[in-house]
Amino acid sequence: MPELPEVETVRRGLERLVVGKMIKAVDLRVPKMVKTDPDRFKLDLPGQTIEAMRRRGKYLIFDLGKQVLISHLRMEGKYLLFPDQVLDNKHFHVFFSLDDGSTLVYQDVRKFGTFELLSKSEEETYFVKKKIGPEPNAKDFKRAPFERALLSSKKLIKPLLLEQKLVAGLGNIYVDEVLWASKVHPERLANSLKKAEIKRLHDETIRILQLGIDKGGSTIRTYRNALGEDGTMQECLQVYGRRGEPCPRCGTSIVKKHVGGRGSHFCPKCQRL
Repeated sequence: MPELPEVETVRRGLERLVVGKMIKAVDLRVPKMVKTDPDRFKLDLPGQTIEAMRRRGKYLIFDLGKQVLISHLRMEGKYLLFPDQVLDNKHFHVFFSLDDGSTLVYQDVRKFGTFELLSKSEEETYFVKKKIGPEPNAKDFKRAPFERALLSSKKLIKPLLLEQKLVAGLGNIYVDEVLWASKVHPERLANSLKKAEIKRLHDETIRILQLGIDKGGSTIRTYRNALGEDGTMQECLQVYGRRGEPCPRCGTSIVKKHVGGRGSHFCPKCQRL
């Protein structure tokens, strides 16, 4: 699943590709992907200009002025821009014809991606209801409330970080990386953490997600950015996908174990339970 660095990379690509262009027509092949009214989706979008591309957590936001189109890529969603003729592909599900003759296509092998067309005034309430936490940057992601939330929770730290409530954007790959960098075992109870460990979790979340953005995301399985290019963050991963390899810090073999239903990679020596 694309995580925050991958979604931010897609946002930046779309910003270069489609901002300032007007949507002339919409061809919706899989109506169930639109979680608001599919008919309104097809009727309202033509004639609107994409004024900006924004992101909240793992959600892409097409800012249309008075309305916003909120897109979630889920497992394997991708955007492709065709300058003229669109290639035939059974996994192309939504086509946005633009006023310069190009076509923005949404591709999704599993059809898990979602679209919601809302008035701009509904956007803030939408994300409040989703319980999306602060963006992982020094300005928004404050350590004090993060510390209070962890110390009051009896949940395992890895599933808790995946919930998106405490901080937005962490997925399976980056949680494993943050926990390794912080020397915290994925099965630690949140309320068992020491303040020094919480500080490391806070700081490493910001650092690692920013590194992921700088590297254009991780190309694992099918991720590509909006320009069809690979990201390079996978070259910087320390534990994810490295079961049996030596820990970069101590040399102990990395292990993989299911934690909260998710495959989790960690060093049993550096990240003691």
